[in-house]
Amino acid sequence: MKFYLNNLKLVRQCLIDFHRQLSISQIYFQQSESTRNIFDRQTKLKQRERTCLDPNYETYSYVHERVAQSLVDRIFDIKRTFQSALDLGCGRGLTASELTKDVVKRITMIDNSSLMLSQIRPPIEENGHDGIEIIKKHMDEEQLSGEESSYDLAYSCLSLHWINDLPGVLRKVLYLLKNDAPFIGAMFASDTLYQLRVSLQLAETEREGGFSPHVSPFVEPPDIGGLLQRIGFNIVTLDLDEIYIDYPSMFELMFDLKGMGENNCSWNRNLTLKRETLLAAQAIYQNMYGNQNGSIPATYRILYFIGWKPDPSQKSPAKRGSANVSFKDIDKILTTKK
Repeated sequence: MKFYLNNLKLVRQCLIDFHRQLSISQIYFQQSESTRNIFDRQTKLKQRERTCLDPNYETYSYVHERVAQSLVDRIFDIKRTFQSALDLGCGRGLTASELTKDVVKRITMIDNSSLMLSQIRPPIEENGHDGIEIIKKHMDEEQLSGEESSYDLAYSCLSLHWINDLPGVLRKVLYLLKNDAPFIGAMFASDTLYQLRVSLQLAETEREGGFSPHVSPFVEPPDIGGLLQRIGFNIVTLDLDEIYIDYPSMFELMFDLKGMGENNCSWNRNLTLKRETLLAAQAIYQNMYGNQNGSIPATYRILYFIGWKPDPSQKSPAKRGSANVSFKDIDKILTTKK
């Protein structure tokens, strides 16, 4: 193993292949109307519904809960009362459970898993009064439909990274929103679980002479920003957050990912991993990234975004050539103000 870890040429090649694999998301966002069939949606549905059968499913919701709370904070930052909101890919309703009726009056919750819809947490009731009105719809996010201008808020929490036709879904969301309504989302971004990805690739290359993807490809933040603007959203803003969690070993991490329903479902995944490859991956993970106390870190990189449906009332940049002051005179202006 020491000989392998010191083989810098092999490590360098695996890292190059790692970044080449990330370019899948860049290809996806090219100027093309064709749908990229990257993920097996039926497999993802089975993976998510399998988590519903575990009586301790809430134990594995810690990442989703953290992201849902951050997403709700962004909704609260918008000083409005939303009459009708769309929760796209709602899962068990972790985001809705953090909202209050003084912010959102009615939420339409859409998910392709009927089992998850049945496990939705009810939103918080305020002072004994009725909580938010909830409408559940069993519908695949890629088949989203509804009447134009139906919602004054749409949000999605950790669902969009499993969508094949992301441009098509975003167009439908834009169609369903009222003018000057926001769409707020959170999704896993590139470099999420990079420690696990690299460790598995290096171990598989050593033991089997090559590797296949075991961690789903994720998008680059600039790609999402460009896509939202291309679809027609206005005033697009992005921000990134990183969540670091320590696990006893790589095996606990993989077990928890399965419990979250976040295990890989890309079509080109390898369905099996040899025992000796897994043991080698754990050793590599520990040697390359391990903490001093024997645990291993995992990085979840979260991309938050917000885009607004255009409206004449929104602020827009001044027309090109409309400036009446030259930058070369800016020092004179500052001197005059003093």
